[in-house]
Amino acid sequence: MSDTAQALPHTTLAQLFTEARTHMHWQDRPVTATQLREIYDLAKWGPTSMNGFPLRLKFIVSAAAKETLIPLLSEGNQAKTRAAPATIIVASDPSFHEQLPTLFPGAPGAKDMFAGNDALRDSTAFRNSSLQAAYLIMAVRALGLDAGPMSGFDAAKVDEAFFADTGYRTNMLINIGYGVPEKLYPRGPRPAFDEVAEIL
Repeated sequence: MSDTAQALPHTTLAQLFTEARTHMHWQDRPVTATQLREIYDLAKWGPTSMNGFPLRLKFIVSAAAKETLIPLLSEGNQAKTRAAPATIIVASDPSFHEQLPTLFPGAPGAKDMFAGNDALRDSTAFRNSSLQAAYLIMAVRALGLDAGPMSGFDAAKVDEAFFADTGYRTNMLINIGYGVPEKLYPRGPRPAFDEVAEIL
């Protein structure tokens, strides 16, 4: 950021944080391929450890892809996923370290520190793909869309259906589109600063 960077206006902060909600009901409005690319092109700039970028994505839009995905979800996630214009399958690549010579060229030994250490690779890939999923949610909101992140699916079956022979591992799902504000539940409270944080 430059020295002239300023805090974002309250209207922007409201759209990204304070007024944004997790949606489960969706308007019958499409999300275009251009919008999906814009979401990625914003989210990709968020930082990851060593710029390792373990994120791997499937954007589920077609009826055929939805019918493959929906039976792999918990019952409570099926109807809202069927109604959503698009669903992002967020996965991680546990072999992300192979691309470190390209993505993190300033540290020639970065790839070697992960080689042969499955536990380190797996934890790093999962942590950073989770971080990148958060960037995706913020990118969705920044572009005027709504997001509904979900767990509640058979990860092994999703991997088999959508990432066969890649080694990628599904982390979470995010429904995206234009939400229906009238069907939102009352917003849940959040803890106060002093309940969860301490300045040392």
